[in-house]
Amino acid sequence: MEGIKIAATNRQASHLYDLLETHECGAVLTGTEVKSIREAKINLKDAYAMIRNGEAWLVNAHISPYTHGNRTNHEPTRTRKLLLHKSEIRKLAGKTQERGLTLIPTKCYLKAGRVKFEIALAKGRKLHDKREAIAKKSAARETLAALKERNR
Repeated sequence: MEGIKIAATNRQASHLYDLLETHECGAVLTGTEVKSIREAKINLKDAYAMIRNGEAWLVNAHISPYTHGNRTNHEPTRTRKLLLHKSEIRKLAGKTQERGLTLIPTKCYLKAGRVKFEIALAKGRKLHDKREAIAKKSAARETLAALKERNR
């Protein structure tokens, strides 16, 4: 992926949720927010997206104030509008009405000079599902290590 610089990833998302499908979207941001994102001063850990009045919103994404900003600097955790097509918003709104589905941001990156977010339709995992996923990952890691050792 040439010309793409990843600013932030939500590494816990794949552990806490089963990611069903992803969508790329833009966001309505101020100048100081874009400058902070270029410096990778963004945290998506507690962030989520929601559909309200036919619009998509990003809530709780923490973008640190720009270091060289003045009194017009932005508020770090303000709610930001996500830019999606109406058909995508309708489709996501219908799916989030189902029990247990939510929208979470998984990545924030710069693509051709523009800030993009990757949001995922996700279903929360129970504790036993998380343990099962960890066990599968460790088993795969051990198998790979054994194969590597055997080929030496």
